[in-house]
Amino acid sequence: MDIARLHDRLKAEGKLSLQVRIVPRSPRTEWAGFLESGDWKIKVAAPPERGKANEELIRFLAAEFGVSRESIEIVAGATSHHKLIRITPRC
Repeated sequence: MDIARLHDRLKAEGKLSLQVRIVPRSPRTEWAGFLESGDWKIKVAAPPERGKANEELIRFLAAEFGVSRESIEIVAGATSHHKLIRITPRC
């Protein structure tokens, strides 16, 4: 699967759920691939301290999909490297 398909799914369905595995303390925040497990790998520059990595992940995804930060929700895994993310654009 590629990132363009994610954009298409969000546009078509009006919402999107993603399973992600984050790698904190990376040199920069960026997509890092699609894992065999079905998770998207995302490198995050922020450390996993006091929610900084989660904040950076939300900022990155909001910018990537052109939605507000309030449209991004960490449904599961707030304190884990494995997370379930829901994107529901708000008008």
